[in-house]
Amino acid sequence: MRNSSLFLLLFLSLNFSAQIVSETQKLESLCRVWGFLKYYHPHVAKGNLNWDEQLFQKINELEYINDKKSLNNLYADWIQSLGEVPPCKECSIKDNKVYFLKNFDLSWMDNSLIFSKDLSQKLHDIENNRNLGDNHYFGKWGRKIYFRNEKSYGSKFTSKTINLLELFRYWNYVEYFFPYKYQTDQNWNNVLTEMIPKFLGVDNTENYHLTLAELVTKTDDSHAYLSSKEIQNNLYGARKVPVDFSYAEGKLVVTKINATRPRNKNPLHTGDVIYDIEGKTIPQMINSLGKYIPASNSWGKVNKIKDKLLFSNSDSISVKIEREGQNLVIKTKTYFLKDIIHEKSKAPKKWKFIDEEEKIGYVDMGIIEKEDLDEMYGNLKSAKSIIFDLRNYPKQTIIPLSYLLLPEPSVYYQFTFPDADYPGKFYSRKNVTGRKNPEYYKGNVIVLVDESTQSQAETTTMMLKQHPKAKIIGSNTSGANGDVIMFTIADLDTRFTGLGAYYPDGRETQRIGIIPDILVKPSVEGLKNKKDEVLERALEYIKSTD
Repeated sequence: MRNSSLFLLLFLSLNFSAQIVSETQKLESLCRVWGFLKYYHPHVAKGNLNWDEQLFQKINELEYINDKKSLNNLYADWIQSLGEVPPCKECSIKDNKVYFLKNFDLSWMDNSLIFSKDLSQKLHDIENNRNLGDNHYFGKWGRKIYFRNEKSYGSKFTSKTINLLELFRYWNYVEYFFPYKYQTDQNWNNVLTEMIPKFLGVDNTENYHLTLAELVTKTDDSHAYLSSKEIQNNLYGARKVPVDFSYAEGKLVVTKINATRPRNKNPLHTGDVIYDIEGKTIPQMINSLGKYIPASNSWGKVNKIKDKLLFSNSDSISVKIEREGQNLVIKTKTYFLKDIIHEKSKAPKKWKFIDEEEKIGYVDMGIIEKEDLDEMYGNLKSAKSIIFDLRNYPKQTIIPLSYLLLPEPSVYYQFTFPDADYPGKFYSRKNVTGRKNPEYYKGNVIVLVDESTQSQAETTTMMLKQHPKAKIIGSNTSGANGDVIMFTIADLDTRFTGLGAYYPDGRETQRIGIIPDILVKPSVEGLKNKKDEVLERALEYIKSTD
């Protein structure tokens, strides 16, 4: 019996030491260890090593690793080669920051299926004696992070090793510096598991860009994008139907016919309702392209995709339309963008009375500047109601506007900022705007919003919401708020949200958007008849309050 027990223990011990690890498991662990050491190990974080070359070397060495014991020996030797980590007394000092920890997750270090207890302890020792202060790979601009000192390897496919480098870079950017990592549809750890085989399978430039776009899309962030001519020209097309249009109820409504070079008669008419393009409905097209276009929610995805729907590489496309009660199939020409003539329309007014008798003012927040605000308010402060149209992007008018409109200082948002001394952790701070103002505006403050109301526009909406007689009218906003980090991946411009932004009580706006008090969405009939149904509903509300 004793011999049997000893044999079993010996068998289990040998089996444990020879535990097989898959190629994906090896690369997942390498991505995590490489990224962690990059930002935490004092010698690495100070830029003392060529960290990309170290990754290339480890990728090559992994080819000869098949079991857990050998993998741990590889990492232990690597960490030892980086030099001794000096004790960090400052690392254990508690500060007065209010921490936001939903994103912070170093639990992978304790995954016993991959890491031994000894290696886990080495990693935790580095965490507890981490780099403080300046970091070679990221800097701080105010409270915002920016990435730096990353070598470019170009935007063309060159090797699977470079593919993995760019995947590992991006995955770790999100892992440590994206404030809404915890809100992605797919757990960020599972994204790594899924994307490693996809990046290994890439063997040409077009697929390289598409796979990068798929990775960026998994942030579920309307701030995010990947700027790629390769994708534009091959996935969407370089030619376009020369019309302007709006979206409603899963269809496109033509709002303007543009002239072209050479001038040709367009078979489409203003008011035509397009419901099918080359045999696909508009929702089908949006679903097929959605894999490559990041957005915080479904309405944000529609808003970002709709402008790409009438592009093609063919010189014409077939569309199905509704016109005056009839369903028609029309073949319409496409043109290069340089050959489409956009006639300049009359510049809109920054502010005006839209109803002199009812004394209703209107402010276009997309064009009014900070230096205009005093004059605007002098003109409109006698109005019983002022409509602030935020279906656009404002010009940093939030603070001076709050001084004119709000009766007293108000907490209108709280932000979370990345902690540069503890990557992955964020800390919170409440934002106050406005001032004590007995002469504040006493009338109705009406705010018009929709899915194009994003970021600073959403924050401005929340400031206006602090007015005692505020009413938000329209549809849910974009749900992407908190400034951005702009950088490159594979030499392609990209970005994601850099600061977290929340309601004063901590509720999220990211992915949800600001929910209007009165829900109004444009309809196909309204667009055909050139109606602004959101503005019309605002006027109805104002008249009901008289």
